[in-house]
Amino acid sequence: MGKRQHPDAAIRTAVMAADRRTKHLCKRLHSHQFALLDHPDVDEMAASSLLDSEVKIVINLSPFMTGHYPAEGARMLLNAGVSLYEIPTGICEHDLIELLDGEYVTIHEETLFVHSPAGWTFVSALHKVTAASIQLKWVEAQSKLDDTLSLFIDNTLSYARQEKNLFLKPLYPVPLRTRLENRHVVVVARGKHYKQDLHTLASYIRECRPVLIGVDGGADALLQYGYVPDLIIGDMDSVSDKALLCGAEIVVHAFVDGTAPGQKRIERLGLPFHLLPAPGTSEDVAMLLAYEKRAQLIVTIGAHTNMIDFLEKGRKGMASTLLVRTKIGNKLVDAKGVSQLYQPSGSWKVWGFCIAAMLLPVTSALMINPVARHAAQMLWTQWRTWAF
Repeated sequence: MGKRQHPDAAIRTAVMAADRRTKHLCKRLHSHQFALLDHPDVDEMAASSLLDSEVKIVINLSPFMTGHYPAEGARMLLNAGVSLYEIPTGICEHDLIELLDGEYVTIHEETLFVHSPAGWTFVSALHKVTAASIQLKWVEAQSKLDDTLSLFIDNTLSYARQEKNLFLKPLYPVPLRTRLENRHVVVVARGKHYKQDLHTLASYIRECRPVLIGVDGGADALLQYGYVPDLIIGDMDSVSDKALLCGAEIVVHAFVDGTAPGQKRIERLGLPFHLLPAPGTSEDVAMLLAYEKRAQLIVTIGAHTNMIDFLEKGRKGMASTLLVRTKIGNKLVDAKGVSQLYQPSGSWKVWGFCIAAMLLPVTSALMINPVARHAAQMLWTQWRTWAF
């Protein structure tokens, strides 16, 4: 890298937080830092996590929107006032994630500098992302949507044919201590609208007391809303230590051959767990496990269900989800987006009726009881004297 004197007029300077995995970056990102990620087609969930950290500047090594499909993340960030920059492809050969993480950097005139013992050092030119540029990519993505959908369907059906026998067989037996038989089960994943849906279904959870299953980070979502998960299922890559230590029964989702990268993490924490080799996503495995344990009803919150959901997760098909939902469909209720359909009303009319209902018996008692009526008259007289 060539060295360049740091300009006096630089106005945006901060410590850089960098990570190739956006969900890991957001766990340690603070509002006073810049964010550096490598995330093509930033999705809604990634954008929401970045907004939760209150970050003001995000730099991406990949395009925020490629035009492959209509990803919503960049629009969300821009609408919230976050400044977005991209590093032009091929302009820098260095691994900037490792180079800049934790370093003091500044942005001046769409140029990135890092502080070094010799002063400020030029890193890369930046390209500022605007609403107009995202709109152009959006139009491009819309024009490709039919072709993208066609490829997605072909991929889904192809893998469904190859994997159907795996899903027809029962799962590897897991001796759970948590009873699921004849009970309602709520499976929570951190998909779109999961926060709003958890809020909307609060009365159902309170009254029916279903078994709560957190799929990886879904366990943290449950804790955030005051619930303790009964089960945590997943590959353990996005769930926090706090959630794992909450007392929930842990099921580590392994590949079909039995290898499970998340197993080492649970062993390191010294926690008991079950190993469950199975194909498909952890959401699919959680629903299939509840079904095979004879749950009465399976309610999903934040589950991934459509092409955009899966493209955002980097998957080109949804064979396992199609097979699982076909198998358990008679017991499945998908609550995803229910908060968009119905919002509990808290209007002034409802409160007015409640207050009137409470005041009616009190007023009746004052009118009937002579002592209470006399006391009310005295209070009325004193109030008039004080007021006038």
